[in-house]
Amino acid sequence: MDLYYSPGACSLGIHVLLEEIGKPFGLKKVSLKDGEQYRPEFLSINPKAKVPTLVRDDGSVLTEFPAIASWLALTNPEERLLPSDPDQHARALEAMDYVVSTIHMQGYSRTFRPSNFAPSEADHEAVKARGREVFEKGLQVMNKALDGREYLVGNFSVADAALFYVEFWADRSKVELPPNCAAHYARMKDRPSVQKALNVEGLA
Repeated sequence: MDLYYSPGACSLGIHVLLEEIGKPFGLKKVSLKDGEQYRPEFLSINPKAKVPTLVRDDGSVLTEFPAIASWLALTNPEERLLPSDPDQHARALEAMDYVVSTIHMQGYSRTFRPSNFAPSEADHEAVKARGREVFEKGLQVMNKALDGREYLVGNFSVADAALFYVEFWADRSKVELPPNCAAHYARMKDRPSVQKALNVEGLA
């Protein structure tokens, strides 16, 4: 299977999960800053023009972070990337969804692409400020979820891979991580899967 990714994008979390699983996979770089996601070659694979995109061994295409992460976890149960306990399973999905749909899409996206939220350039600074507010509030929510824990739900799971990529963005954007998130981020960076993914993407 092949992961279509862009260095440092949210696809980084899926890259980490693939490294955790340890099965062979290919990497196909898509430069978002150069607009490669809008080129016909990529749109023929994913008309949403987004990463991560996973082309599976049978040629079928899977998109969207939560769907890809869940499929990887469920098809590799020995890696325990999702808890078997129903309540913990739900909590892991709950955390992952919050990271992707709120911290990322409602928060960071406003700071990174304000034009998607307001056509008038005069409004862009206000959009960015609102995005920063949502992003930082989201990190505080995750900080509370990590109280007394090394990972969000028991052992490392898909939720931690999602949280890692927004922690990485915070680090690169000079946003101070709250203490539990900072400890989680450091713990994640110690994982061999994370180190390999960062090295391969040129982000170490």
